[in-house]
Amino acid sequence: MTNTDVLVLGGTGRTGRRIVRRLHNRGIQTRVASRQGKNPWSWEDRSTWDTALHGASAAYVCYSPDLAFPGVAELIGEFAEQARKLGVNRLVLLSGRGEKGALVSERAVQDTVAEWTIIRSSWFAQNFSEHFLLGPVLRSRLVLPAGDVLEPFIDLDDLAEVASAALVEQGHAGAVYEVTGPRLLSMLDVADEISAATGRHIEYAPSTAEEFVADVALDGIPHQDARPLAELFESILDGRNASVTDDLERALGRPGTDFTEYARRVAALGIWSPRIKASA
Repeated sequence: MTNTDVLVLGGTGRTGRRIVRRLHNRGIQTRVASRQGKNPWSWEDRSTWDTALHGASAAYVCYSPDLAFPGVAELIGEFAEQARKLGVNRLVLLSGRGEKGALVSERAVQDTVAEWTIIRSSWFAQNFSEHFLLGPVLRSRLVLPAGDVLEPFIDLDDLAEVASAALVEQGHAGAVYEVTGPRLLSMLDVADEISAATGRHIEYAPSTAEEFVADVALDGIPHQDARPLAELFESILDGRNASVTDDLERALGRPGTDFTEYARRVAALGIWSPRIKASA
């Protein structure tokens, strides 16, 4: 695709801002849709949809907190239909790996637009540095209902590269990519990796869902947001995703970033350095 105008939903978020940066580097005209900014966007306010979509040729679609939540598939279907009506016939949808509930949202896109790409992602490595698990790392104690399940954590920079390619290049239409990191790790392995990168001892504490909810409440994450996440973790952290794929390499022609490299990069930025409270 050339001379495209690409819409990135959640363009200031964790995946969106990385995609926007890559598209800008390619010289692609990009519009950032977010709750604040030049292109106001809200899933709940359908009046923002037409303005964001008008004139675009492709769009990156993500929904937070998760595609599998009740009512989301219908919302995604409505959006895909509106995109089609306005001539936006290429959609790249971020989905979750191993989430049966997300399949309905995927199908809503597949059944509506001419060109679609589904990116089913494993757990984000950046959950430990940019999201709800940063607080536990800073407290040196990962509290998660994950047992000893293995997961191939993916670096979001890799995921963003796949999404960017799918938005503007040929050869990705109709593809379902299950993107993973190159190695399986348990949460104990993750704690060891972050410990090695930071020089601090990070403990992994297997927990119940309620213990997880109580722990993240220390970071101001309310129960109504944390509880659905805990339930989602319990449902998918059962070993179903304990395998790596070559889909990322198939899409990009290179292997994914190892968790060790990610951890060293983040540690060098000081993100995992405990914050020192100022004296009263």
